[in-house]
Amino acid sequence: MSKPVLMDFYAEWCGPCKMQTPILEQLKSMMGDSIEIKKIDVDESMDAAVKYGIQVVPTLIIEKDGKVEHRLEGVTPADTLQSLILPLLD
Repeated sequence: MSKPVLMDFYAEWCGPCKMQTPILEQLKSMMGDSIEIKKIDVDESMDAAVKYGIQVVPTLIIEKDGKVEHRLEGVTPADTLQSLILPLLD
Protein backbone atom coordinates (compact mmCIF):
# COMPACT_ATOMS: atom_id res chain seq x y z
CA MET A 1 0.00 0.00 0.00
CA SER A 2 1.22 3.46 -0.82
CA LYS A 3 0.95 6.49 1.39
CA PRO A 4 -1.76 9.10 0.81
CA VAL A 5 -0.93 11.87 -1.64
CA LEU A 6 -2.35 15.36 -1.17
CA MET A 7 -2.31 17.37 -4.40
CA ASP A 8 -2.61 21.13 -4.03
CA PHE A 9 -3.84 22.65 -7.30
CA TYR A 10 -2.97 26.34 -7.10
CA ALA A 11 -2.06 29.43 -9.14
CA GLU A 12 0.58 32.06 -8.42
CA TRP A 13 -2.00 34.87 -8.79
CA CYS A 14 -4.46 33.28 -6.35
CA GLY A 15 -4.71 34.95 -2.92
CA PRO A 16 -6.42 32.03 -1.13
CA CYS A 17 -3.75 29.71 -2.58
CA LYS A 18 -1.10 31.76 -0.78
CA MET A 19 -3.08 31.27 2.44
CA GLN A 20 -3.20 27.48 1.89
CA THR A 21 0.60 27.07 1.55
CA PRO A 22 1.52 27.61 5.26
CA ILE A 23 -1.41 25.37 6.25
CA LEU A 24 0.07 22.56 4.13
CA GLU A 25 3.49 23.18 5.70
CA GLN A 26 1.82 22.83 9.13
CA LEU A 27 0.13 19.61 8.00
CA LYS A 28 3.47 18.20 6.79
CA SER A 29 5.08 18.99 10.16
CA MET A 30 2.15 17.28 11.93
CA MET A 31 2.15 14.14 9.74
CA GLY A 32 5.76 13.88 8.57
CA ASP A 33 6.61 11.21 6.02
CA SER A 34 3.26 9.44 6.38
CA ILE A 35 1.91 11.61 3.54
CA GLU A 36 3.20 13.09 0.31
CA ILE A 37 2.24 16.64 -0.68
CA LYS A 38 2.45 17.75 -4.31
CA LYS A 39 1.93 21.36 -5.36
CA ILE A 40 0.60 21.65 -8.91
CA ASP A 41 0.47 25.05 -10.64
CA VAL A 42 -2.63 24.93 -12.86
CA ASP A 43 -1.16 27.48 -15.27
CA GLU A 44 1.93 25.31 -15.85
CA SER A 45 0.25 21.88 -15.63
CA MET A 46 -2.92 22.24 -17.67
CA ASP A 47 -2.98 18.50 -18.43
CA ALA A 48 -3.19 17.64 -14.73
CA ALA A 49 -5.80 20.36 -14.13
CA VAL A 50 -7.94 18.97 -16.97
CA LYS A 51 -7.45 15.36 -15.83
CA TYR A 52 -8.80 16.19 -12.35
CA GLY A 53 -11.44 18.66 -13.58
CA ILE A 54 -10.02 21.59 -11.64
CA GLN A 55 -12.26 24.66 -11.95
CA VAL A 56 -11.48 26.43 -8.66
CA VAL A 57 -8.15 27.15 -6.99
CA PRO A 58 -7.12 26.14 -4.47
CA THR A 59 -8.44 22.62 -4.91
CA LEU A 60 -7.00 19.89 -2.73
CA ILE A 61 -7.28 16.28 -3.84
CA ILE A 62 -6.34 13.42 -1.52
CA GLU A 63 -5.49 10.18 -3.33
CA LYS A 64 -4.68 6.74 -1.98
CA ASP A 65 -3.43 3.99 -4.31
CA GLY A 66 -4.41 6.08 -7.34
CA LYS A 67 -8.02 6.54 -6.18
CA VAL A 68 -9.40 9.97 -5.32
CA GLU A 69 -10.60 9.76 -1.71
CA HIS A 70 -11.39 13.43 -1.02
CA ARG A 71 -11.74 16.63 -3.05
CA LEU A 72 -11.86 19.99 -1.30
CA GLU A 73 -12.23 23.43 -2.85
CA GLY A 74 -11.08 26.58 -1.07
CA VAL A 75 -8.77 27.07 1.90
CA THR A 76 -8.91 24.04 4.21
CA PRO A 77 -7.51 23.96 7.79
CA ALA A 78 -4.72 21.51 8.69
CA ASP A 79 -6.80 19.71 11.34
CA THR A 80 -9.57 19.03 8.80
CA LEU A 81 -7.03 17.64 6.33
CA GLN A 82 -5.42 15.51 9.02
CA SER A 83 -8.79 14.07 10.04
CA LEU A 84 -9.45 13.06 6.41
CA ILE A 85 -5.97 11.56 5.92
CA LEU A 86 -5.58 9.59 9.18
CA PRO A 87 -8.07 6.83 8.18
CA LEU A 88 -6.13 6.36 4.93
CA LEU A 89 -2.82 5.53 6.62
CA ASP A 90 -1.63 1.92 6.40
